[in-house]
Amino acid sequence: MTPTLAQPHLPLAGTTPRGVDRCARARDWAEIQERMLVPLYEAVYERLEIGSGTRLLSLGCGSGLALLMAASRGASVTGVDPAAPERLALARERLAPDASWGEQPDGAARLVEGDPADIAGPDVPAFNTVTAFQPIGCVAGDSEGLSGLLESTVPLAGRGIPVVLVGWGPPERCTTSSVLKVATKLADPLRSTGSWRPALRDDLEEVAQRAGLKPDGSGRVACPFGYADTDSAVRGLLSTGLFDAAVGATDQVQVDKELTEALHPYKRRDGTIWMPNVFRYLIARTR
Repeated sequence: MTPTLAQPHLPLAGTTPRGVDRCARARDWAEIQERMLVPLYEAVYERLEIGSGTRLLSLGCGSGLALLMAASRGASVTGVDPAAPERLALARERLAPDASWGEQPDGAARLVEGDPADIAGPDVPAFNTVTAFQPIGCVAGDSEGLSGLLESTVPLAGRGIPVVLVGWGPPERCTTSSVLKVATKLADPLRSTGSWRPALRDDLEEVAQRAGLKPDGSGRVACPFGYADTDSAVRGLLSTGLFDAAVGATDQVQVDKELTEALHPYKRRDGTIWMPNVFRYLIARTR
């Protein structure tokens, strides 16, 4: 999962278990896991010709790597994240040190902890591209948070603009699916909405339909998860939030143990971990 996984910056996959250092987890996300989705970001930006004329709004922007890549292409970028303040703090370090909404000079990144509606105003130009790069389709109920963000976003955009939604590819094309099943097995006693479930073919289309968007193309991108060692892999995967329900149902030691065992088949002779995955993106347009 998790390149990134999940979470769902839209709400994380589950409630962070008591005792977890959220700042350390956010750092693990930014330093280990977030880069896994770089091929996806690049493919989308190339297809949409992101550049100097782009006014991009990123939903669930997290620690801001995708925003940084768009800004490097000349885009004017704004990121909102209602559920991951620790990740957003790291995005500010990358993009707008010591700045808050309304204080940036023209052209600087704008980062907001909250809902897209919080940035509405007469002085805010309409966005012409919206991205939601947090993959959905691997956690029961993970699309609800995205649907709510989209409802708040549509009024901020012009007609016919692209809105990019991202989801996990078919389980048979995602090696990480076998590892993520650990979360389901351990969290099952809770029967919670934070449990992993296989991605479904029409997950993205259903979200677009609920938001009143019109599908206008899609694609698949290979995003292998590669880690320097097993410890990095465990930390990176835990940073997605996909295992929070499992930690809540058992404990951190048990989850770490079973996650390490699940990673063993993907450990190479040099000690690195390599798991091929495919992610799918949908381009939908506002009406």
